[in-house]
Amino acid sequence: MDNPDAQDARGRVSGRARTSVLLKVGTPRENRRRSSATEQGFSRSDEGVRWPHRSEEGGERKAPGPSGAKAASAERELREGNMTEGAQTTRDMSTGLSKVEDRAKRDPNTKFNSLAHLLDVDALRRAFGRIRKDAAVGVDGVSKDAYAENLEGNLEGLHERLRTKKYRHQPIRRVHIPKAPGKTRPIGISSIEDKIVQGALSEVLGAIYEQDFSEGSYGFRPKRGAHDALRALNRMVIHEGMGWILEADIQAFFDSVVRAKLREMLQIRVADGSLLRLVGKCLRVGIIDGEEFNKPEKGTTQGSILSPLLGNVYLHYALDQWFEQEVVPKLRGRARLIRYADDFVIGFTDKQDAEQVLCWLRERLAEYGLTLHPEKTRLVPFRRPMYGQPRNPSRATFDFLGFTMFWRLSHKGRWALGMKTRKARIQRTLKALGELCRSQRHRPLKEQHAALDRRLRGHYGYFGVNGNTRSLSLVWHRLTHTWFFWLRRRSQRGRQLTWERFRKYLVRFPLPKPRIVVQIWAGP
Repeated sequence: MDNPDAQDARGRVSGRARTSVLLKVGTPRENRRRSSATEQGFSRSDEGVRWPHRSEEGGERKAPGPSGAKAASAERELREGNMTEGAQTTRDMSTGLSKVEDRAKRDPNTKFNSLAHLLDVDALRRAFGRIRKDAAVGVDGVSKDAYAENLEGNLEGLHERLRTKKYRHQPIRRVHIPKAPGKTRPIGISSIEDKIVQGALSEVLGAIYEQDFSEGSYGFRPKRGAHDALRALNRMVIHEGMGWILEADIQAFFDSVVRAKLREMLQIRVADGSLLRLVGKCLRVGIIDGEEFNKPEKGTTQGSILSPLLGNVYLHYALDQWFEQEVVPKLRGRARLIRYADDFVIGFTDKQDAEQVLCWLRERLAEYGLTLHPEKTRLVPFRRPMYGQPRNPSRATFDFLGFTMFWRLSHKGRWALGMKTRKARIQRTLKALGELCRSQRHRPLKEQHAALDRRLRGHYGYFGVNGNTRSLSLVWHRLTHTWFFWLRRRSQRGRQLTWERFRKYLVRFPLPKPRIVVQIWAGP
């Protein structure tokens, strides 16, 4: 959603005698007071946001480099409608936010003192526009459409509560969505106003940290996605000769983030205590799970708009930066890290390097309260087979982002990286489609077809990559028979439905055929 650039909020936001000069130059007593407020970080939950005037340079101050300070994930939450739609672009940003982005890009050691003033009404309006239209409601039961009935008045009121330190984050409603056979994934759903505040915070912090994040990080970032990570993986194993793959997954990552360390990481680049306290309010919020209420002492709520960015910040310092600056120089061969949120793979040219890094990795993550998943973390020999070598069904494979990676023979007889949908993901998809057919079997055929059409096109949109036609065809074939099965159970009369008659239905209401949507091999 494109929005016009926000106007200068100097008079509208502050209207106070405070100036940005006070943030840069002050008495020793004032400087000590500001330093104390910054060190508190997330510790004071009852305070709101201070609203100083905006300076021309954003109140930046040089900070020590990340190496001198204490260092420290999709598409999954979209199902609950809790994530925002669309990526933040430069055209969407206000003038002040663009200045912050440019300064962060020019100087990676800049520390920002004045950021809270960027959370003006225009920023809140942009955050509201990015919320999905079908976003699930929070504990207050207010939908996006209901909030939009008096949008300007609601945004003005929210901004006033932020400015006067009266904003309080409402408890988060937790739901559980199917993840694997017998397992569920807890997703937190915030109220509409809290989503707006989180979205505005994510916009401000993202303008800074998008300039810092590593090239190998792809999760929840603008103009990057899972398919870009798959393209990078293809280049790594085909063109860079990485013959050993460390497949890794962090167990319960979002629930294991140590907030004290996250605060230290944010303070490397952000010195605005008001903004940090607002982030703290979003982290320390209570959770309602059924009839239970609790306030966890660690972690970030999975499903929150702000959590993916905070998770990327955490793993940037705990993993990405450590790997690039400390690990790679010690290795004998080459290595490369590709990460999407808390799922990542590391490619190596040397086996001993891979085994050593696995030991170091466990120790490193333990320092930040994180643990590698014992079942999803393993070292896989994945060297490219020699030309003319026959197929071997027992050859090693590994999983990444819902796909199983394997070596396949191309039409020209050359070995290439193959990607097929994981068996567990196919089973989960078929189970969800079967439940959809069962629950809607009494509705008109036109409505049933529209729902199945949307689901299939969404499935093809992600899993429709080069070489995955067989998996897509399997889903289409099984869905066709599942739909026929449940149509025959609409009523006693429905049992008279024959396959020949059902095929006539398919002519009138055809299910979309499998097709390749995403080009992985032809990617840049």
